[in-house]
Amino acid sequence: MDGLELNKIYLADCYELIKQIPNKSIDLIITDPPYELEVNHSAGAFGKTKKLHFQQIVDLSYSFDYSILDEFVRVLKKINIYIWCSKKQLQYLLDYFVTKKGCYWELITWHKENAVPTGNNTFICDTEYCLFFRQKGVLLGGDYFTKKKYYVTYTNRLDKAKFQHPTIKPLQIIKNFVINSSKANDIIFDPFVGSGTTAVACSELNRQFIACEIKEEHYNNAINRLNKIRADGQITMFLE
Repeated sequence: MDGLELNKIYLADCYELIKQIPNKSIDLIITDPPYELEVNHSAGAFGKTKKLHFQQIVDLSYSFDYSILDEFVRVLKKINIYIWCSKKQLQYLLDYFVTKKGCYWELITWHKENAVPTGNNTFICDTEYCLFFRQKGVLLGGDYFTKKKYYVTYTNRLDKAKFQHPTIKPLQIIKNFVINSSKANDIIFDPFVGSGTTAVACSELNRQFIACEIKEEHYNNAINRLNKIRADGQITMFLE
């Protein structure tokens, strides 16, 4: 693929790497880019005031540049994409893909049963959003069990500990996306692969992938994860 190898995670800036991907060569994009969040600096838990800025809670390399959406559309054979996002990003993404591109869409939610309680006039941060967009003619596969639009689980603290990533998504949710929206040997692109969850899902489900991560620490953990090695160096029998 014009110098890019399939089934490889690249340590790179996705805004540059995507320029190497040919037009209409990708079957599906699954990605979890940096969120835009509004954080009350005095928001606290259990009645205690915590003056923490969001950057102190989750270390993001940089904010999400919406210009990459045009590149997503360019490389996709037809628009077929799952994008995790914050509530603040919903409107822009809906305007872009639905109003401008005429896509069908669904809102998929992940609800955490043991979210940290918050105070000071804010709702609990117990829900994450994923928007799915597909162009007319893109078929939706899967079955009753994979086509859920909401998931209710405990916060995946074990995964965060094993693979050292603050915003890791449950593997089964990503596997369901892969099953629903691709076929065997299709090429899936994740420009913000983080701990490697999309790459692992593709490896387990006989899909090809191209993935990208800008932070070297997360890149190394993702590579180790594909090789069945956890962030603490412990070897596992299966991809997780």
